[in-house]
Amino acid sequence: MTTPNAIEIAGLTKRYGTLTAVDHITFEVRRGELFGLIGPDGAGKTTLFRLLTTLLDPDEGRATVDGLDIVTQYREIRKRVGYMPGRFSLYPDLSVAENLEFFAALFGVKVKENYDLIAPIYRQIEPFRKRRAGKLSGGMKQKLALCCALIHRPSVLFLDEPTTGVDAVSRGEFWDMLFDLKRRASRFWSLPPTWTRRAVATALPCATTGICWVSTPRPVSWHSSTSRSMPSRAATCTGCCSRRAGPTG
Repeated sequence: MTTPNAIEIAGLTKRYGTLTAVDHITFEVRRGELFGLIGPDGAGKTTLFRLLTTLLDPDEGRATVDGLDIVTQYREIRKRVGYMPGRFSLYPDLSVAENLEFFAALFGVKVKENYDLIAPIYRQIEPFRKRRAGKLSGGMKQKLALCCALIHRPSVLFLDEPTTGVDAVSRGEFWDMLFDLKRRASRFWSLPPTWTRRAVATALPCATTGICWVSTPRPVSWHSSTSRSMPSRAATCTGCCSRRAGPTG
């Protein structure tokens, strides 16, 4: 049975020795929602992503992704999620086309089966399909990584700081691609990333000392010629305060 939320988290905690990286986090992400984690380096964003993608086990609490428990049903979760880590993690010695074919094979699909999903993105890098991935520009690397994360048509997509290290034009293009995917897909993926500094300033008043979750009801400029309006929902800012976080005035 399909659950109403793509992600549900209750009291999730992860410690590394005496350091608590994720401290009793509780929130949910609805299906069809774009959801952002905002916080400084070291706030625990990547650790939370690794917990939700079953790369780490929690010390306390529970979480489900697409209705599946991250501890007991981790094998099934790995088939259903797409994960684009903060650092470029594709094979630099394989070509663009070879990387895409490899990741498709990992999930038991063929590129042509789901090409319709990635076509608007892949067409931008297809002229370089024979080029080694390590020789691509930063923007093209991110587009290839997004294609590889989408090629098995995941139910939930995790993007960990996907525009880090790319120029302003490529950053804007990346966000345009995400919104285009949302319009075309019957089920979209949750948790896009740590946003750009300008977006953070627009959306959140207290993101300086810990993790915050927020969506903003007003258009947010993504350093491009276009603006996008996000679903309106605030969430508890547990990292820095006990107040509810929301858009600035």
